[in-house]
Amino acid sequence: MSDLPSTVRICEEGPREGFQSEPPGIVAAAKIELIDALAETGLGDIACCSFVSPKYVPQMADAEEVAAGLRKRAGVRYTGLWLNASGFARARATPLDLTGLVVASASETFGIKNNNRNRAEMLAGQQSLMSDYRDAAIDAFAAYVFTAFGCNYEGEIAPTLVIGAIEDLLSVIPDPEVVYLCDTIGSASPPTIERVIAEVRSHWPELPLGLHLHDTRGVGMANALTGLQLGVARFDTSIGGLGGCPFAGNRPAAGNLCTEDLAYLCAELGIETGLDIPALIEAARLAEHIVGHPLPGKLKQAGLPARLL
Repeated sequence: MSDLPSTVRICEEGPREGFQSEPPGIVAAAKIELIDALAETGLGDIACCSFVSPKYVPQMADAEEVAAGLRKRAGVRYTGLWLNASGFARARATPLDLTGLVVASASETFGIKNNNRNRAEMLAGQQSLMSDYRDAAIDAFAAYVFTAFGCNYEGEIAPTLVIGAIEDLLSVIPDPEVVYLCDTIGSASPPTIERVIAEVRSHWPELPLGLHLHDTRGVGMANALTGLQLGVARFDTSIGGLGGCPFAGNRPAAGNLCTEDLAYLCAELGIETGLDIPALIEAARLAEHIVGHPLPGKLKQAGLPARLL
């Protein structure tokens, strides 16, 4: 475990990807209440909403209302997601903290099915967004590779396809803050995590990597531990394990990597996250109350062991 990072930055996705995976009907006030609770836990990044078509994602139809109702806390970056220029224009009109996003898909079929764009069209779209980012004076960028560990259409994804997707992204943003390798459909395992990261680092040894993991098949935390052992220091997570992937074909077992569970693992490994774990547990219980059904996170059910109380 010599490559364990000394610190890890955990980026919260529950209010966005988590609620986006729930049925429509969660009111904006409840979403804001959870975001406020999360902001009190030490999290530095909270993804609040998505600026996407309400026709296809009605759960995010209130994105502007949520953004307008935030009581922003100093030291917290409140972000959103968009996939095109119209989505960015909507985000730009809100008080959210804007970070430039560029995306690519290792599986071209996935990109076509879910973004209606092939590889060349997706790259052109990201290049077009750059003029909007420059106009908004954005200087922080995150890059995301979808389906980096598998695809429900193409099956196994060769690491060379991940390399090609990163090459596309770096042609748009040569120096990203982080490149996230995304287990979009929840098919990763520790060996695939190790294999893909090794291939990426053979090309770009100093590229800052993050992992966006799902726990669709019960190995999300094992995948996170593998990433930690390889020195990955940035993770997307979701409070209580909210969310999952609607494309995984296994909805009952879906769920994003759980925020408080990962924070607990890091604490046990001696890795600093800056997070208040009891406060995270309370936020997870609030999230469970809001959605009205059990969430898959473990720590909120068991609590901390007595030695840590």
